[in-house]
This record gives sequence, C-alpha cells and structure tokens, in this order.
Amino acid sequence: MSNQHSEQALSWRRLYLSRAKLKASSRTSALLAGFAMVALVEISLPKELPGALIMCFSVITILLIVTHLFALLVSTCILPNIEAVSNVHNIHAVKESPHDSMNTYIEMSWIASTALGILLFLLEIMVLIWIQFYENYKKAGWVATALLIPALLSVCVFAYHFYHKLVTHKYKSYNTTIDELDDLATELQKNGTETPMVQDV
Repeated sequence: MSNQHSEQALSWRRLYLSRAKLKASSRTSALLAGFAMVALVEISLPKELPGALIMCFSVITILLIVTHLFALLVSTCILPNIEAVSNVHNIHAVKESPHDSMNTYIEMSWIASTALGILLFLLEIMVLIWIQFYENYKKAGWVATALLIPALLSVCVFAYHFYHKLVTHKYKSYNTTIDELDDLATELQKNGTETPMVQDV
C-alpha cells in the first residue's frame, strides 16, 4: 500500500513538473517569437548593407521563429491534456495524463524555448544592432559584438551548469526513491515469511 502511494506521489510530481515546464516554455516562446516577427516587419534595411549581413539576419530570424513556434506547438498540444488531469480530484487520474509518454517532447520544448531560443534571441539582437548602425556608426556593431560574445558564453556555461545540477539532483532523488522502495519490499518480504511461521506455532 505504501509502495503504491509512493509511486502515485512520484507520478503526480512528474505531472506538475511537466505542466510547469510547458507553461514556462509557452509564455517564453510566444513572447520571443512575437518580438522576432515585429523586428522582421518593422526593420528598415539600409541601401549599402552587405548581402552577408542580410543573409545572417534572415537565417537567424527564421531559426528563432521556428524554434519558438515548435516549443509553442508542443506546449499547446500537450498542456490541455495535462491540465485536464491535474484538475481532477482523483488520485488514480494521473494514469490518464500523457506526461510520461510525451516526456521527450516536453523536454525538447523546454530546451528549445529556454536554452536554444535565448541563444538565438541574443544573436538576433546583435545582428539588429549591426543593421541599425551600419551606415552611421559601425563602432556600435563592434561594441555590441564584443559585449554579446561573453554574454553568449555565460549563457552557455550557465545552461551547462544548470542542466548538470538538475540531472544530478534527479539522479539522487531517483536513487533515494529506489532505496525506499527496496526497503519497503524487504519489509514486505519479511512480513510475508514471518506470518506463516506464527501460524504454524
């Protein structure tokens, strides 16, 4: 009985974590994809702008929009099913949620929205600064590049450190849960072997 309650508690915890990830990725993706679309529509390209810079802007903008729309699509498709189950006041309803079977897509959506999407967003800002100040003040582009390179490296280091800590924490929590389940199984086996001996006496 305790074993069953522990498994259900873990399932509900995974459900709430998946729901929180999908909500965060949908909000972030909607905001940043909207910014990229506005930048694409409102930007005025100078006449003497190099073709390589225009190509760079178009490629980064497309990658940024596609990445965030993918995360938004996954969140929009999966989140209603998880929300429907999380609002049901029944312990066994967690089995009806797709958060375990769709966990790969949920993680992909979260990584695309946070890590990859933010990196592309920073690159987009750098290219926009180059485009805006290319004719009048090119030094602004060099300054933006010099500032954004360490920022990009910092984001990469933080993302690696964060995901490493997160994986370590999950590994420790799963090991703790497995140890608890082993202890419960050992106790149940002891109780199962002791009961017949008492009856024989």
